[in-house]
This record gives sequence, C-alpha cells and structure tokens, in this order.
Amino acid sequence: MTLEIAAFAIRPGQQPGFEAAFAKAQRLLVGMKGYLSHDLQRSVDSDQSYVLLIEWRAIEDATLGFRKSNEYERWMALLQSFLVETPLIQHFHAVR
Repeated sequence: MTLEIAAFAIRPGQQPGFEAAFAKAQRLLVGMKGYLSHDLQRSVDSDQSYVLLIEWRAIEDATLGFRKSNEYERWMALLQSFLVETPLIQHFHAVR
C-alpha cells in the first residue's frame, strides 16, 4: 500500500469554494484503478491549508495511473483556481 499526501494552499476566502469543488473532484478518485480510500483534512492552525491523504494499492496507481489520466486533468480543472501554488505531493510506505 502507498499513502499519497498532497498539501494544498488555498487562496484567502476561497475555502468554501474549494471544499465544494473537492466534493465533485473526489468522485474522480474513487473509480481509479488501485484506489483504496481518501480523506481531506483542513488545518486547525491555518484555515488556508489542507492535506489530502489517499491510499493506493501501489505507487504506480498514483503516479502512472491517476496522474497520467484524463480524470486527473478534470480533477485539476476543478481545483486549480482555488490553489495558491502547485500542491506538494509525497508518497509513503509503512515501516514494518
């Protein structure tokens, strides 16, 4: 399993719009090959900061599957206008 963490910085005052757009965008994730689950969280320290946690079966499902798909282009089209900058994305594997 791969955990993908995407950190989003949202334009001031755009949080409600971002959350509404994310409600639509998340539907694009659910149908992707290798998708397991996701959770969007807003920072308690800065209401302009969000993190998205996505569990994938394998890193390739995120990097080669989702990132190279038409769904990703539609995903970004829904969210991009709310973002201050390109999200920081990192991938993690559990330490056993």
